[in-house]
Amino acid sequence: MTDAYGIQQDWVDADDQPQHVADEIVERLRAVIGEPPPDLDETAPVVTRPGRHTGLRGTVVLEDGGQRELDDLVPDDFPLGYHRLRADDGRERALIVSPGRCWVPQQQRWGWAVQLYALWSERSAGIGDLADLRRIREWTESLGGGFLLLNPLHAVAPVVPLEASPYLPATRRFRNPVYLSIDDVPGCSFSGERPSPGVVDRDTAWMAKLAVLRERWAAGIDDEEAAALAAYRQEVGRPLEEFATWCVLVAEHGPDWREWPDELRDPTSDAVARVRAERADEVGFWAWLQCLLADQLATATGDLTVVQDLPIGVSGGGADAWVWQEVLAGSVTVGAPPDALNTVGQDWGSPPLVPWRLRALDYQPFVESVRATIAGAGGLRIDHVMGLFRLWWIPEGSAPTDGCYVRYPAEDLLDIVCLESHRAQAVVVGEDLGTVEEGVPEALAERGILSYRLLWFEDDEPQDWPDLALAAVTTHDLPTVAGLWTGTDAEDQRASTDMPEEDIVSGRRDLLARLVRGGVEEGASVEEALDAAYSQLGRAPSLLLALALEDAVAEERRPNVPGTTERDNWRVPLPVPLEELVIAERPHRLARLVGQGWPA
Repeated sequence: MTDAYGIQQDWVDADDQPQHVADEIVERLRAVIGEPPPDLDETAPVVTRPGRHTGLRGTVVLEDGGQRELDDLVPDDFPLGYHRLRADDGRERALIVSPGRCWVPQQQRWGWAVQLYALWSERSAGIGDLADLRRIREWTESLGGGFLLLNPLHAVAPVVPLEASPYLPATRRFRNPVYLSIDDVPGCSFSGERPSPGVVDRDTAWMAKLAVLRERWAAGIDDEEAAALAAYRQEVGRPLEEFATWCVLVAEHGPDWREWPDELRDPTSDAVARVRAERADEVGFWAWLQCLLADQLATATGDLTVVQDLPIGVSGGGADAWVWQEVLAGSVTVGAPPDALNTVGQDWGSPPLVPWRLRALDYQPFVESVRATIAGAGGLRIDHVMGLFRLWWIPEGSAPTDGCYVRYPAEDLLDIVCLESHRAQAVVVGEDLGTVEEGVPEALAERGILSYRLLWFEDDEPQDWPDLALAAVTTHDLPTVAGLWTGTDAEDQRASTDMPEEDIVSGRRDLLARLVRGGVEEGASVEEALDAAYSQLGRAPSLLLALALEDAVAEERRPNVPGTTERDNWRVPLPVPLEELVIAERPHRLARLVGQGWPA
């Protein structure tokens, strides 16, 4: 049960044990959320599907400017989309009509799970870029692969030190220009050092690229480029101008808008408008970078499905938080209670959207984030998809164990995802690992949202896993095969986390049991362990089979160990450049083991 604020005081943990949240925490969260307006249910958007009753009557102004009359039942031929309903009682509200089901591929596919920043090449600046993505996409197609699963590419504050975590972006609507391939920018060439990274150095790469890009902008873009930029700015509109203005202000006042002068903290203020006008050339520069990113991403992805990752939230000092600060719970962060992934819980650092304020804003922040992340690639992975149902809120200054669940309008949010998937013909994957409450798997399956199945977690044999799933051996937060098998991953956890020794030992023992089940014996080589893992994965009937690039090169370090900042999380490069990766035998063998489309 939840109260009027959406707070769930009683819940069941990952071990099926009932838990009760202290009254003090509940009261703190109520103060942050604020009391919803009494007429919210009469003014908030109506999210529905053709064939459903709404209880409403009136004139609908369609998204394309046309009009239809609504008499309770939404006809089967009613246009899908975002409309406005002028009801007979005089109220006007949003009417969102969804197909109720996502686009789903018809054939099983395999593909690589890629951390783009780790995918360096001899021609890139020590960090993977969109030209490297194009190369890995072409290679994947040549092997018969059908998709790529990509880390979030969203922008962070464009000043050093750059935020390393792809899951704490400044925005979920725009991309990080550190991924630009400078050699593919008209009139540019990169003549700086092209290092072989021992660790991914985003700061050095960004400063070198920024210098070249600024020089190119100052020299002036030609008429064709200027026309393309003008068209892009017209198409994206207000969000782009806000983001570009934020970038200008960041360069002068720092990456956290909460520390700016008072008159600049409001994005609608006269002071911000003056900056936009007086610094128009600089605003244009940052808009140009986003235009370049959109073009390079489209070239990089081609016709292959590239599943892009939607983080659960954004940085509290970032661009989206600046624009939508009235919708965010600023003194709260989201995370997870203790579970199999982390026995002390997790704090991800992002402020949550207040559910009733999100509804009052016609779900605009959610719609724009989903649409922008899908754009140009044909796939979406929703990180911690359970957050569409409820999120673990942690009051400022509290430990992750002292949090509380706050519920969200899941039916509406899921149907919006379906609408965006339908429009983009994009497959949607819901990352449903961790504490999953009853009813979530069924709700995802009903809408064609693929669940996750991991060899490291599943007790069932892979051949018994569901069709409507993305199946993998591991993820960026879990051990690689080589790290697990050699024991170096356990050593990494001991050195970088506060996890109890018995949890580290028992966790490794449980995962090793999955490999033993696949036929690998004690004392076997890493190669044999990899073969055992991916032979099992190849037996899964799941629609998408994801192979970790870290396993393709027998990397022992996982990209991220949750719960630590004392490690090079999100800075671990692949041990070989892309040029060597695409001709190496091991990735070809793993592709053969999953049995999908290998050329004879």
